Amino acid sequence: MPIQSFKSSALRNRFWDQISSPQFNVDYLVVAGGGGSGTGDISTNNSGGGGGAGGMRCTVTATGGGGSLESALLTSKNISYIVSVGGGGAGAATRSVRGTSGSNSVFSTITSLGGGGGASNNSTPLTGIAGGSGGGGAQSSSAGGAGETNQGFAGGTGVDNSGGGGGGAGEAGNTDGSAQGGDGVATSITGSSVTYAGGGGGNQYPSGSTGGTGGGGNGTYSGFGIAGTANTGGGGGGGGRATAETGASAGGSGVVILRYLTADGTITIGAGLTGSTATDGSYKVTTITDGTGNVSWA
Repeated sequence: MPIQSFKSSALRNRFWDQISSPQFNVDYLVVAGGGGSGTGDISTNNSGGGGGAGGMRCTVTATGGGGSLESALLTSKNISYIVSVGGGGAGAATRSVRGTSGSNSVFSTITSLGGGGGASNNSTPLTGIAGGSGGGGAQSSSAGGAGETNQGFAGGTGVDNSGGGGGGAGEAGNTDGSAQGGDGVATSITGSSVTYAGGGGGNQYPSGSTGGTGGGGNGTYSGFGIAGTANTGGGGGGGGRATAETGASAGGSGVVILRYLTADGTITIGAGLTGSTATDGSYKVTTITDGTGNVSWA
């Protein structure tokens, strides 16, 4: 084939791809994994903080951190877009370390940060870890970790013998009382209102605490904290034990939800991802609950 003919053919193909693969908007909810909690020592009445909720970025109803709604993502057919669902962080393995932060969740250029781990009664430092929402501090006025702008709020400060509540997407830890996890944020991206990204409750002396709405685990005093709820990004609830055994709990895994007009095409969920697609009127809603891989539309 003559070189000029090859070039002309390639240009025609490129032009055809452009006009046959129109761009369209995709609304999204991207919630990262929640942070694991800290642990306390009930023999000394010292406590650990709750895990911070995973960062929340959303284009429908409301988004995290009190920010303005995110903008829908402009996409094209036959192009692959990365999706990754962050796992929840582990609870503190001992009283001398903090809970582990959750992992980030991603859709194309949109990244939500994992929630910060909560502090333990003997960790260095005694402050919560910064994240999408911050982890709660340990006892003795120890500060919570900072939240990420437009994703979540800070963890609560420890008060006397109670650990701080983990921050949520909708409010800081301790907003509703000492050691209480911060509430998450509700969105109707699926067609029904669901709340995500609540902070874990701190290990409160002597009666325990409540995790934030949106999957935050409850904190306990004598026993094991309650883990954050899977696929909400909720932070883990703090706990305490008189023995060397940790009472900490894990954060909940995140989720990625995509909403787009049925007329805009059919999605393919690639290898490595676990998800499903439902119909809501003239829209399709794809919920991805685990893994890392690519999605595309045709």
